[in-house]
Amino acid sequence: MTFSISEGEEKNNQVIFQFKADATDVKFQLSGETDNIFFIDPEGILYYTGLLDRENKAVHELQVEVLDAGGNRVQGPVPITIKVEDINDNRPIFLQKQYNGTVRQNSRPGSQELDPLKNARYDLVVSVMDMGGQSANSFSDTVPVNVVVEENIWKAPGTITIKENSTEPYPIKITQVQWNDPGAHYSLFEKESLTRFPFSIDHDGIIYVIQPLDREEKESYVFYATVKDETGLPLAKPLEIHVEVTDINDNPPVCPAPETVFEVQENEKIGSNIGAFLAYDMDQKNTVNSFLQYEIVEQSPLLPSDGLFSIQIITGIIQLAKRSLRKQDQPQYHLKVQVSDPAFKTICNVTVNVIDINDQIPIFEKNNYGNLTVDENVAVGTTILTIQATDGDEPFTGSSKILYSITQGDPDRKLVIDTDPLTNAGYVKINKPLDFEAVSMYNLVIKAENPEPLVDNVQYNSSSYARFILMVSDVNEPPVFSQTLYQAQISENAEKNTKLIMVNATDPEGRAVSYSMSEDTRGWLRIDGVTGEIFTMGHLDREAENEYRVKVIATEKGGSYLTSSVYFHLTLRDVNDNPPRLVKDYTGFFFCYPLTKKGSVIFEATDDDQQPPWGPQFVFSLGNSRLQNDWEISKINGTHAKVSTKHTNFEEKVYEVSVKINDAGFPPLENIVSFPVTMCKCASNGLCFREADSFHGIPTVGMAIGTLLTVFLVIGVILIFTFIHLKKKKNQNETNIESAQSPESIPLRT
Repeated sequence: MTFSISEGEEKNNQVIFQFKADATDVKFQLSGETDNIFFIDPEGILYYTGLLDRENKAVHELQVEVLDAGGNRVQGPVPITIKVEDINDNRPIFLQKQYNGTVRQNSRPGSQELDPLKNARYDLVVSVMDMGGQSANSFSDTVPVNVVVEENIWKAPGTITIKENSTEPYPIKITQVQWNDPGAHYSLFEKESLTRFPFSIDHDGIIYVIQPLDREEKESYVFYATVKDETGLPLAKPLEIHVEVTDINDNPPVCPAPETVFEVQENEKIGSNIGAFLAYDMDQKNTVNSFLQYEIVEQSPLLPSDGLFSIQIITGIIQLAKRSLRKQDQPQYHLKVQVSDPAFKTICNVTVNVIDINDQIPIFEKNNYGNLTVDENVAVGTTILTIQATDGDEPFTGSSKILYSITQGDPDRKLVIDTDPLTNAGYVKINKPLDFEAVSMYNLVIKAENPEPLVDNVQYNSSSYARFILMVSDVNEPPVFSQTLYQAQISENAEKNTKLIMVNATDPEGRAVSYSMSEDTRGWLRIDGVTGEIFTMGHLDREAENEYRVKVIATEKGGSYLTSSVYFHLTLRDVNDNPPRLVKDYTGFFFCYPLTKKGSVIFEATDDDQQPPWGPQFVFSLGNSRLQNDWEISKINGTHAKVSTKHTNFEEKVYEVSVKINDAGFPPLENIVSFPVTMCKCASNGLCFREADSFHGIPTVGMAIGTLLTVFLVIGVILIFTFIHLKKKKNQNETNIESAQSPESIPLRT
């Protein structure tokens, strides 16, 4: 037997249990770990007196025996276990009276930033409570904790400068990083992807550059130094190391091109700027290493004299130095320009071309090209006239190139003039369609000029102008519609003879116009031949065709009957005029008979009317109330629903289930549809199984055999009759032949 008693409560004669004996005149005896706390009286009552302490002893093992008057055991012993249950009667105690510790500044990733200069010591009090501090009977204890903040020596150095292409032996020490404690492992990794990484770090955190650096290749580096413990775990955040490469003068000046070409007009004044010659230096900008100076060291040819050009020593601007140039004297000069920095000199080639000035005006070969007549329907782009002017300046330059423009008589730019780049001939072309009814004659003035400005003392005069008169002849033209496309919208249930739109066409010659229509494939429209009004004519159906297009024809009356046409697009707006329906014929629904559990079938509905972007939202219900005893319907989504059996007591037959579908439109339309659900015995494959003769309309095997025998019998009878008929006919023929050959049949001659 086992008993549980809570510790900590001092009791006097607290009864635990009373034992009974079968015999009379007996007494009870208790033995074991009684500890003078547990007793049993002669009546068999087990009790305890005193205070139980679980921390002193958690379990007491006892035995009870029954003794007769002579002290002999008549029953037992019975083992008894007393478990002392714990109560919260002990206070938690810290193992030390005080705790001391240190922490490094920024020593752990994610820790709060500590600064020993602001606060080098923290005195804390830590408390502990048992029972999670959630009970009024909980005990607690406190202890002081003193934390000293030590300086963190894991710090990034300042920006490091390294002179490029150093001649010192490599590797070269450039800086050092150090962790707070010994035994750390250091490494470097790039912040950006480099073709070469010229740095390394040793086990003491000393960072080296291991090969020469070139500032012109890369002027600065940024990378990270990391520190990890012996297991490979990071001890702190990586340090960002910045290295700048300082410049030395190791690059000569570079010419801007193998040959630099400038142009100068032959009448330029002394001191005029010809151009700025700018070389460049790969060394660091705005330093003495890239400071350049310019000097002309050679001129070729020396005609009409040397020193015709000068160059500003700092800016590189080349100027005309002695006199104005003449192209007749020398059309081209070659210069050698020396470019120097404090350590290097480079010779560059410069060519100066003397260009002709525009001192000759274009002159027309004739100033009047007479009268020219063209039809008003001449095609755009057609050349109608060639004109010619000449210029005495240097060929194929901006001074001799001729541009033609119409200065008078063509405000609407019906004409345009293109210039032949080789001959300077001008081609007058049709730029926009001509219209005899609008303008029948153009009195045109043409100007010939150069793209380059003339020199100050030269002006254009009458020699640069020409005239001609363009006569436009009338051509009978077809009617012209006011629009290139006509469009309208209407609901599909619009009434017959509803006016849709009125088209309009006019004849350029002012003749009357009649209207007709073609491509009206459905006979939905008609047009008033006089007014051009278009009306509905038949029943419109958006589901048959929602974008309807017909061709409208305008015909000129009283003449050549020329025609023109445009398209009329009619967009039909939907109305709710189609009830919902099933997407297909459902004939394959079946359940295995007899039903062992309820089942369901899923069907889908659709609607020929236009649906909203979120799709149709049909409402489903059973088609009649008689079905409610056996079936129920539930909606799956806007288009799908399922019909489920309400019980399993169905007969083996075909049930016709009708469903009412409402499209929730405006106005709403509904339709009652039905489909068969078959209750049938199923084969092992889970499909319906029936005897062959049980399928209505399908012949059984016996029927098929009977049909075949009947066919064979009919064919046999026909063959027999045919054979007998042929046999009789053959015998008849033979009899006739024999009769013809017998003596009795030969006629007597007299």
